[in-house]
Amino acid sequence: MKKLGWVILSIVVLGVLAAYAQTSRNVSVFSTGFSNPRGLKWGPDGNLYVAEGGIGGDISTIGKCKQVVPPVGPYTGGFNARISKVTPDGSRSTLVKGLPSTKAAPGFVSGVADVAFIGNQLYTLIVGGGCSHGHARFPNSVLKVNTDGSWTRVANLSAFLPLHPVKHPNKGDFEPDGTWFNLIAVDGSLYAVEPNHGEVDVITPEGVVTRLIDVSQTQGHIVPTSIARVKDGFFISNLNTFPINPGSSARYTVSNLGGVTKIKSGLTAVVSILVNDDDTYFLELSTDAGPPVPGKGAVVRFRGGTFKTIADGLSLPTGMTLGPDGALYVSNIGIGARGAGQIVKITLP
Repeated sequence: MKKLGWVILSIVVLGVLAAYAQTSRNVSVFSTGFSNPRGLKWGPDGNLYVAEGGIGGDISTIGKCKQVVPPVGPYTGGFNARISKVTPDGSRSTLVKGLPSTKAAPGFVSGVADVAFIGNQLYTLIVGGGCSHGHARFPNSVLKVNTDGSWTRVANLSAFLPLHPVKHPNKGDFEPDGTWFNLIAVDGSLYAVEPNHGEVDVITPEGVVTRLIDVSQTQGHIVPTSIARVKDGFFISNLNTFPINPGSSARYTVSNLGGVTKIKSGLTAVVSILVNDDDTYFLELSTDAGPPVPGKGAVVRFRGGTFKTIADGLSLPTGMTLGPDGALYVSNIGIGARGAGQIVKITLP
């Protein structure tokens, strides 16, 4: 993601958080009180689990390790990211607290990026960690989370990156510890998408990390954000760089062997992809040209070769999942102030 984009984004967020456009009629607020909510999944226990970025902090590692260059860096860290559990009636409680959160110089916050289940076991993706994010002793990681909120580290993703560099990193926009965004579980393993370097990695429950695909090698710096399993491999989608150019994001296929191909363009700033039977849903951060703007987020459905917007008026949405009731659940106001985030329910037409 281009650095100018994050600068503009933070200015927009801080200046207009109170002014959200009205959403579509099929959008309703399901739960509130989240701080930078990101990825979310329904668990086998019938509850919804939500990753939260937190609010960052003041811990600095300047002089200890390589920093992210200005204007995005240097980052400062804190321990206020968390995982929330939401019951079917929308009541939120904290399952895990005190996880690393980090704040970029312009104000953008990262912490817990996503959650996923292998059977009954919950795993989470930490992106607020790493020395370049203000956390010298807590790397970006995959954690195994227990029902009592305790956790153990499964994989050190910060250590994986320098040992396995991608073919074409963007030198002007480089995060040493990475910025993983999306996590899914497939056939007993976890698949994680890293937008900044441009890669999809596979993590086993035993902690073995391998690369499924180096997206940068054939596609350049397209900023891949999300992945979904399909019959013969995967779909991935991308944010692309800022400022936003409407229609410049796309759906790509990834084969089981790791080949990546652009299949369908015409999307804008996609942050999540979801496949349900013959339909594919895309969550768009903001649909207008220029910087991301609250109230311009949307959900687009691809069916029978055609895109159709099925919900709009969302405010900087960041994550999407399918509920047991057949509705979509979206992290809304996914970039904002402490406690301002929502989970909204979208009834499918």
